[in-house]
Amino acid sequence: MLLSLIIPIYNEEEALPFLLAALAKVLAEMTCQHEIIFVNDGSRDRSLELLLKAAQDPRIRVLSFSRNFGHQAAITAGLDFASGDAIAVMDADLQDPPEILKVMVARYEEGYDVVSAQRSGRKSDTLFKRCSAAGFYWVMRTMVDQRLVPEVGDFRLFSRPALLAIRAFREQHRFMRGLVAWLGLKEAIVPFERKSRVAGSTKYSLMQMLKFSWTAMSSFSALPLRVSMISGIVVALAGFGYLFYTLYVVYIRGDAVRGWASVVVLQCLFSGMILFVLGLVGDYVAKVFEESKMRPLYVVDRTYNIADDSHPIARAVVLHRRALSEPRP
Repeated sequence: MLLSLIIPIYNEEEALPFLLAALAKVLAEMTCQHEIIFVNDGSRDRSLELLLKAAQDPRIRVLSFSRNFGHQAAITAGLDFASGDAIAVMDADLQDPPEILKVMVARYEEGYDVVSAQRSGRKSDTLFKRCSAAGFYWVMRTMVDQRLVPEVGDFRLFSRPALLAIRAFREQHRFMRGLVAWLGLKEAIVPFERKSRVAGSTKYSLMQMLKFSWTAMSSFSALPLRVSMISGIVVALAGFGYLFYTLYVVYIRGDAVRGWASVVVLQCLFSGMILFVLGLVGDYVAKVFEESKMRPLYVVDRTYNIADDSHPIARAVVLHRRALSEPRP
C-alpha cells in the first residue's frame, strides 16, 4: 500500500524542521510505502528553500504555486497529484499530530473510505477561538448540513475511490469539509487532543476566519438569502405596525404626528435592510459570475519529483514539471 501525505505550506519556515523530523520518525515506524506532497502556497519566507533541500529524498514531492491561492486550493492541488492508495491531508504546524496517522491507516484498512481526526480538546486555543469554532459548527450543522462532523477540520485520510470522487468537484469557492460531508461516504472518527503550534504563528487572521466561514456557508446553502427574506418580512410587518399606530394617534386620539426622529429612524432601518439584502444577492451573483469564467483553481509554477506522465487536471495550470536533479533556472 502507498500512503500519500499532503501538507499545504504557507510561510512555515520555523515549523518545517520540526515537521520533517516528526514525519521521518512516524513514517519509519509504519510498514507501508509513502510519498509526501508539500504544496508551497506562495510562501514569502525560506519555506520553499527548505522544501527543496528535503526533496533530495525522492519520496518528498513539492508543488510550488505562482502566488498564494489559499489553503483549500493547496489541498486540492495535493489531491490532484496524489498517487497513493490512501491519501492523508494534514497541516504543517504539528497541531495535527503525525502519530495519529497509524491509527487512521488502521481504520482505512478496516474498509472506511474517509477517516477523520476529531479534536477532543482545544486547550491550546484561546477562549474566543473555541467559542467561535463551536458557534460555526452549530450554525453549519443546524442550518446548512447536519452531516458535517463537529470539531473535524481538514486532517483526514481518504481511500482511492474517495479521492477520485473529491477530484470531481471543481468549483472555485471551496470548502473541503463540506464536500466530504456532501459525498456521504463511509466515515470513521479518530479523536485526538489538539496541541499548540510547534513554532511560528497562525496564518488565519480574524478577517480570514470570517471570510472562510462565509465561503463555507454561502457555497453550500442559500441560508443567508432565506434569513434576509425573513428579516425583510419582519421589518415590513414592523413598518405596517407603526403605520397603524400612527393612524390610531391621528384619528382616535386626535393628536398630531410628532417625532420626526422616529421617521428618520424607520427610513434608515428600511434603507439599511434593503442594502443588506442587495449585498447578499450581489455576493451570490458574484460567485456565479466567477464560476462562469471557469478560471483555473491554481497555477503551479514549479514541481519537484513529480512524474511527467501525470494525468491531465481540469481547471489547473501546471507550467513546469521536472525532476529535482535537473538544473534550476
